[in-house]
Amino acid sequence: MLNIVLVEPEIPANTGNIARTCAATGAVLHLIKPLGFDISDKAVKRAGLDYWHLVDVRVYENLGAFFAQTGAEDLWLLTTKAPRAYTEARFSPDCWLLFGKETKGLPEELLAKHYDRCLRIPIRSEARSLNLSNSVAVVAFEALRQQAFPHLREYGAMTTWQNKEP
Repeated sequence: MLNIVLVEPEIPANTGNIARTCAATGAVLHLIKPLGFDISDKAVKRAGLDYWHLVDVRVYENLGAFFAQTGAEDLWLLTTKAPRAYTEARFSPDCWLLFGKETKGLPEELLAKHYDRCLRIPIRSEARSLNLSNSVAVVAFEALRQQAFPHLREYGAMTTWQNKEP
C-alpha cells in the first residue's frame, strides 16, 4: 500500500486535496505534527470534506515518533534540491513518499541522511516549485502506474455515447 507522508503541513486546503487523492487511490495519509490546522471531526465536517471517511489518516507527534512507530524503510523524499527526477525511481508497492511543509520543505538533516533517495519534479528554473497537493498527485500516480494501478477501477469500457455512429 502506498504511503503519503506530510511533514508538518501548514495549509489546510493542500492537505484536503491530498486526502482526496488518498481517498481515490487507497493510499495511507500520514501527518506529522505540528499541523497548521485542525483535523477534528467537527473541523472536517465544517470544511465539507465528504470523502474524509475514505482516508486512512495516521497522525504522529513528530518525525522521531513517525519512524519509531512505522519502521518505514523504503523512503522517497521529494525536494526541489534532489539530484534526480521522480521518473528515475522504481517505487515498490509499500513505499513511503515524504513531502515537507509548504514554506520550508523537508528538514535538511533528513535530506542529507537519505540523499540517494531524494527526488524532484522537473520544472522551469524560474518557478520555485509546484503546489504541494499537485506534487503529491504527480508522484503518487507515477508510483501507482509502476504497480499497474493496483485495486483501482479501470475506465476502459466503452459507454453508450461512445458506441454511437457519427
